Amino acid sequence: MATWNSRGLRGSALEEFINQTCQQYREKKLALIQKVPTPITPVRIDKESRHITLAYFDKKSTVDYIGVVQGIPVCFDAKECRTDNFPLQNIHPHQVKFMGDFEKQEGIAFLILFFTHRDEIYYMTYKEMLRFWKRGQEGGPKHFKYTELNPAFFLKRNKNYLVPFLDGIALDLKLRET
Repeated sequence: MATWNSRGLRGSALEEFINQTCQQYREKKLALIQKVPTPITPVRIDKESRHITLAYFDKKSTVDYIGVVQGIPVCFDAKECRTDNFPLQNIHPHQVKFMGDFEKQEGIAFLILFFTHRDEIYYMTYKEMLRFWKRGQEGGPKHFKYTELNPAFFLKRNKNYLVPFLDGIALDLKLRET
């Protein structure tokens, strides 16, 4: 059983930005995306702050977000990276399987990667993630490098959306057609 402690707060800033973007997309009737809660069992709670300081994950989580974009089912996971090398150990086998099964049902699965040291956000297609994943499973590098990523999939933040992942989905769909 995996445990959770303060390290579990990693990615919370990115998730807040995504949550705000999802709310804006919902208000504009562009998408309906929800955060998938991770089921935990609290073990230790700080009595003063009433915060959980130690807990066990009840079961493996699949992805962070799931929903629909203009009739298209989508699911994605949000990850942060502080360097130019993203360790594949941050993507779990059950997530790869879930996302693959989701794609087989004609949904779109992807990752949102936030390179914190560069302040850049990347939309990684399932196909690209799977290529890196398989490479690592077959004895290749257990990470991928920033320089290996497709420049077209870096998301450009704007005044309206902090994480404009609909732009990534649009490009993903366009490339699937060709």
